[in-house]
Amino acid sequence: MGGEWRNRTLAELSSFLNRGTAPAYINEGGVLVLNQKCVRDQRVIYELGRRTDPERRPIAADRMLRPFDVLVNSTGVGTLGRVAQVRKIEEPATVDSHLTIVRPNPEAVDPLYLGMAIRFCEHEIEWLGEGSTGQTELSRERLSKFTVPVPESRDEQRAISHILGTLDDKIELNRRMNQTLEEMARAIFKSWFVDFDPVRAKAAVRREHPDWSNAQVSRAACPTLKPEIAELFPEEFENSELGEIPKGWRVGRLPESIDFLEGPGLRSVQYRNEGMRFLNIRCISEGDLDIEKANCISFEEFEMKYSHFALREDDIVISTSGTLGRLAIVRDDHLPLMLNTSIIRMRGRGAVGLSYVWGFLQSGYFLSEMLAYAAGSVQLNFGPIHLRQILFLRPTDDMLLGFEWIVQPLLRKSLHIRKESRTLAALRDTLLPKLISGELRLPAAVRDRATQAGVKDAEQFLKRRGEL
Repeated sequence: MGGEWRNRTLAELSSFLNRGTAPAYINEGGVLVLNQKCVRDQRVIYELGRRTDPERRPIAADRMLRPFDVLVNSTGVGTLGRVAQVRKIEEPATVDSHLTIVRPNPEAVDPLYLGMAIRFCEHEIEWLGEGSTGQTELSRERLSKFTVPVPESRDEQRAISHILGTLDDKIELNRRMNQTLEEMARAIFKSWFVDFDPVRAKAAVRREHPDWSNAQVSRAACPTLKPEIAELFPEEFENSELGEIPKGWRVGRLPESIDFLEGPGLRSVQYRNEGMRFLNIRCISEGDLDIEKANCISFEEFEMKYSHFALREDDIVISTSGTLGRLAIVRDDHLPLMLNTSIIRMRGRGAVGLSYVWGFLQSGYFLSEMLAYAAGSVQLNFGPIHLRQILFLRPTDDMLLGFEWIVQPLLRKSLHIRKESRTLAALRDTLLPKLISGELRLPAAVRDRATQAGVKDAEQFLKRRGEL
């Protein structure tokens, strides 16, 4: 550490270090309570929180979350040791008894820096757990004695936290942009191909104006759509195996419109650190592929036995075992890559493009069919034999092409952002251990810019909120 870095205990660096309390769960109202599921991939996922009734189970003031609190999962194999730092609190929130709050003491350390340092030590914290399999616990005493490297210079701390925090902020911004883009794409799919909103609107206008042309009806019924798109929708419905559908559209079996392939079982192969990567279920997470979790086989064995399982750009992969229905679109930066068992690859046929397949696989209809057909005593499984039974709504080719023209740019933008975030995350994960350990030292000029030009000074932030 060159004499300027010291290993300091979390007890020295924190003003509060303790578990949360057992909640009194309610469905609505009360206070948001975070649990182990809310701490994943080094970020806080508020959407997975539940609600607790503070009247039935009072919450101590020091257990209400504050900006820069560090949350540490403290129970369970596979979850113990996960770390995330609270950066923004949109509503009053607390944690349950499976999470430990480590509240930085701004007199002792830059709060953002401490969050980065604990993240740097996440894997070491995981090994602090004690107890039998399935009952592993991380005690307050052991965590409080855990040490992290801290530079003596507060400017150094701030500069490191600013550089890494800026990358985190951009990744989070990208995540929110992706969420918006994909919600827009799903909303259009649902409106057009599930609720049939444009068709219903045109049918209503036609009833009032039977002598109008298609162009006139389209303009009146669908003013937000381009005329050439609005005119593609029919004005009537007809009966089908799926119930009432737009006239001229047809219902067939899924294999007629989507080419699919299940991955092979690779139990007998020898796994390697390098070679052809193949997917496993853990690789599909939050709509993307984490190929760092993929295993490898030799390229020679791949060429000899498994070359037809190679994936290509714009393939959609979906999990068919365990947590059913998780999917992701394959990008060029994921390749080369191949399928494995419990994952099915999907490709549209003909005019059925990427956007329509993507929307269909996330539709309530498909997910309900998947669950209805799935079987298994230990965990649910779903396979090609079931896909062959599923009905598929096939609009006209012109309608499908019009949908792709509208929606595919949204998905392309989302894929570009995901790719950028992967690059940023790789840079952050490379810098994190080098900066926190002192292996990489910031030049004075960089340190000065980071501490003066627009830095979110944690101490000032806390002072403004009256917490110092």
